[in-house]
Amino acid sequence: MQGRIVLQQLKQIKVKNMIMLTLAGMISAVGVTFFLAPVKLYDSGISGTSMLLSQLTPDYLTLSMFLLALNIPLFLYGLKREGVLFTFYSIYSVAIYSLTAFIINDVIPKDFSSASPLAGTDVLLCALFGGVICGTGSGLSVRYGGAIDGIEVLAVIFAKKLGLTVGTFIFIYNVILYIFCGIFIHSFILPLYSIITYVCALKTIDYIVDGFDRAKCAVIVTAKADDICAALSETFGTGTTRLAAKGGYSGNQKTMIYFVVNRFQVTKMKELVHAIDASAYISISDVTDVFSSNQNSAD
Repeated sequence: MQGRIVLQQLKQIKVKNMIMLTLAGMISAVGVTFFLAPVKLYDSGISGTSMLLSQLTPDYLTLSMFLLALNIPLFLYGLKREGVLFTFYSIYSVAIYSLTAFIINDVIPKDFSSASPLAGTDVLLCALFGGVICGTGSGLSVRYGGAIDGIEVLAVIFAKKLGLTVGTFIFIYNVILYIFCGIFIHSFILPLYSIITYVCALKTIDYIVDGFDRAKCAVIVTAKADDICAALSETFGTGTTRLAAKGGYSGNQKTMIYFVVNRFQVTKMKELVHAIDASAYISISDVTDVFSSNQNSAD
């Protein structure tokens, strides 16, 4: 029975996802081997841990070996919680990441150990571009159903037991990692630059997973819903959604309008609404994804 469930989940594997996960693994390897490792900067999570261990151990224990040895057991340990498909995608991503890192470091006849082939010994450039490139790889892996670093699985398993959120657990793990890096290399300069890499990677992951052009959700509370809805639909060519509302203090009946615009339309939308109802309350928040069978309607 269990084997049948596993096979059913594996049948859901998509070719597109496999292609993008292959790309994700290759991009992450390029970020680490071309920018971070040559100037002794550290990635975050298990990847950063693997980089530190590869520096502290004999040469035959390579970065690729540590990536596999540390990540795969974590993904397998989290199999029951995360599911077969996620685990398969993640192990595949890590395998591509490890294989690409091995090819760059040990097969290509060029030495990447002393300087970045693109940024030289400029640590800041390596930190910035290494973070963006590694973040792109991690973001693609998440967007297409997997993960390229087992730190997320580790966080899901242990964060709740420690009374922490997943994000807090990952942050604390990375802080401890960078402290150990500083202790072992007898300097905190490179670990501090590695924090820049970490921040750049985080922001890049957000953009890759959520999209570069996030929409904005406007919640408008007004007593002139008919006029405002008509004006919004006519100006922006999209529909609106209305909900009945009641003032908590005044007790007056009002209407709450839900409306989605892009970031360039926010100012025009606010001016239009307040021209009709100067006392209208408008709340703006980010929307990461919008799904609709008819993009011209929110009804």
